[in-house]
Amino acid sequence: MKFEDIPSGASVFFDANVFVYNFGPDPQFGMPSQQLLERVELGDIFGYCSTHELSDVAHRLMTLEACETFGWPYPGIGRRLRNNPSELSRLNGYRKALDEILAIGIRVLPVNEQHVLLAADLSQQHGLLCGDALIVAVMQANNVVVLASNDTDFDRVRNVARYSPV
Repeated sequence: MKFEDIPSGASVFFDANVFVYNFGPDPQFGMPSQQLLERVELGDIFGYCSTHELSDVAHRLMTLEACETFGWPYPGIGRRLRNNPSELSRLNGYRKALDEILAIGIRVLPVNEQHVLLAADLSQQHGLLCGDALIVAVMQANNVVVLASNDTDFDRVRNVARYSPV
């Protein structure tokens, strides 16, 4: 199922990759991600993410921006940024993207210790990495069953309807 197949009025949890594709921008997945976010902005669907997803988006966009700004290769980018902390002040695109996500109308759901404990169980049950299992835990706690993500690992979770960009 593709993003365009998400029914009007649906509550949709957004994986970090959707935001990264949009703000990256990604040549293949950027446009479908942008169109999906526009549907949230227009009130056609209800968009959600969690605090941990928003942090993941910030990190990924920061590292991509650093590569572009400083001409650094992506491998080892975290180490380069830690070794050059003064350069962080030159990066502001990722911060603007966070403001834009909130302005679009994405609702950010909190993560608590019960979500993390449930995620550990879900990780074992479905063979998911911890971060992905935490997405499912937050979705379950908030009765959201539709997920916008390009990550096929979520297909192992029966009560999650995953929609991809293409």
